Amino acid sequence: MQSGVFHTNYAKDMQLRPTWVMRARLIFLIILLVVLPFVANAYWLNLANQIMLFSITAVGLNLLVGFTGQISIGHAAFVALGAYTAALLSTRLNIPFPLDVPFAMIVAGAVGLIFGLPSARLKGLYLAIATLAAQEIVLWFLKHLDLFVPNVGESISLVPTWAHEQFLANRARADFNYYWVILFFLTLVVIFSVNLVRSRVGRAFVAVRDQDIAAQVIGIDVNRTKLIAFMISSMIAGLSGALVAHYRGIVNWERFTVDTSIAVLSMLIIGGLGRVSGSIYGAIFVTVLPALLTQFGLLFRDILPDVNRVIPYVQQGAFGIAIIFFLIKEPEGIAKMWKDVKDYFKLWPFSY
Repeated sequence: MQSGVFHTNYAKDMQLRPTWVMRARLIFLIILLVVLPFVANAYWLNLANQIMLFSITAVGLNLLVGFTGQISIGHAAFVALGAYTAALLSTRLNIPFPLDVPFAMIVAGAVGLIFGLPSARLKGLYLAIATLAAQEIVLWFLKHLDLFVPNVGESISLVPTWAHEQFLANRARADFNYYWVILFFLTLVVIFSVNLVRSRVGRAFVAVRDQDIAAQVIGIDVNRTKLIAFMISSMIAGLSGALVAHYRGIVNWERFTVDTSIAVLSMLIIGGLGRVSGSIYGAIFVTVLPALLTQFGLLFRDILPDVNRVIPYVQQGAFGIAIIFFLIKEPEGIAKMWKDVKDYFKLWPFSY
């Protein structure tokens, strides 16, 4: 009896889904994603949209932190740049969605490239502090945006164009309509990221992460590789920001504080650094956990009248405990746990 997977040629070895089990799981996932918006209520559909938006942001950050090894705790700033760029283009120049998305990505990518320049000389904690400084600089700029753009407050309300109004003609179905839009962009980001890490550039990312001196010895331009990682990561963050702006209909800097950056970074820690799928697992965990605790509080509000006041603290405590658990028990996150399960069945019955 054959135990394991054995490839007989390079073409089959390079396939993303070489076995029938992998293809079956992919088909099941596609069916689940297609059926979900038709059976979920408004609350859970909104939660699904939030998960996908966080997933886009987390995948971009994972390319920088997980694959290239460049720590960043200011990623929410680039999401904010994408959101504000899309909002200004929509309100001031009447550029409709999704034509403003590429501009949001370019602005966020350019700023990310500038703030990525210190990565050529900084590492570890020093680089983390530099990205934190980038976060505060960008937020200061957005708070005082009226100094650079006249008649703009700290919040920008998007006025839908005619095409956008037609798309959201039934406001009750806005979450349903946006589900497909966000899912489309998430699919593009995942496909791009998975293929990027398999390319020459992606292998250079991993080489710089593992040992930058050795990478330089074998001919990799380390500084150029780091800047490319910062730029691509920031562009994906800008894409996420543009989607957030149009989905929420209002842009405010308070959505993009350092707390948001820490939350996205924790998604990678919980989901799995250096794995594209880990970004999505982490986004699901971090988004669904508070929602489940909130629902739990609603179930017992008649028995425990003060439970609603305690739930926010329980959410923060559970969030911290989860991070500590994964750091101690499974540093490679949920993605590694899922891989262990798949490997067990892949090698069964000769799992040894």
